[in-house]
Amino acid sequence: SDDGKLSFDEFKAYFADGVLSGEELHELFRTIDTHNTDNLDTEELCDYFSKHLGEYENVLSVLEDLNITILKAMDKTKKDYQEASNLEQFVTRFLLKETLNQLQSLQSSLECAMETTEEQTRQERKDPTKPEVLSVQWPGKRLARRLQRNNSLSSNNTYSSTGWIEEDNQWVIQINRLQKLIDRLEKKDLKFEPLEEEVLEENARSHIMIIQHQMSVIEEKVEEFRLALKQYVESASAQGGCLHVSIQKLPSNFHFTVYEFWENNNAWNSHLQMNYNKAFQRSNMDFLETPELITTMLVPGKY
Repeated sequence: SDDGKLSFDEFKAYFADGVLSGEELHELFRTIDTHNTDNLDTEELCDYFSKHLGEYENVLSVLEDLNITILKAMDKTKKDYQEASNLEQFVTRFLLKETLNQLQSLQSSLECAMETTEEQTRQERKDPTKPEVLSVQWPGKRLARRLQRNNSLSSNNTYSSTGWIEEDNQWVIQINRLQKLIDRLEKKDLKFEPLEEEVLEENARSHIMIIQHQMSVIEEKVEEFRLALKQYVESASAQGGCLHVSIQKLPSNFHFTVYEFWENNNAWNSHLQMNYNKAFQRSNMDFLETPELITTMLVPGKY
């Protein structure tokens, strides 16, 4: 409530991790509350966690320095970018993209460690007490994936491709099965079946190419970006090898995610050479706050 202290409800909403039960969270709260006020202040939180930092004391210290360094670099970029030459602007964009890639790689490693430790703890615990469910999600890719999945392949999406024809119903089935597979992976209840060999029919299209674009748009450029994106989707959807295009916008910010399904890798590579795609990529240099993040994945077209 922004009063400088945490009640138990506020503490539980932030610190619940889906593993500790409500009773265990309450016991932890009482342990930290050395002033016995039924509220936690900054001093009590710092005293408790500082005793348990270990190696993470150095990690957090370095992260604080890194945060300051990045903010200084961003401030200088903001001041100097518009006056820089085309070559200097290119170098700046490259450095921004490389910095982002390095940070995302680090984030991915940390998330894997988090998920592994959480899963190990759940498997080891024999206490039947019901864990306290997360009220506030930790930031990161897992939350982004959930938000994206909740909005994905929506039939009422403003810019979704609607040019499906009856003979392509099999592709719809395949895409829906992929979506269910992703959901099962998220829930960590996937059980692998014994290995089975699959013989593809002659001339069968063996793989589908899935592409995810993640774009953070400058607030003042959103309307121009929407127009350019709409033209891009219409052009891509008209290509023979394009199976489906779907766009989602997170409600809390100006982050757009585009999903594209292509018949195969050749169709995707051909799309990359088209003028409409190159024009869209050039316009994004002016519209995006950070370089676009593209993820590609080949999946069996028959599975």
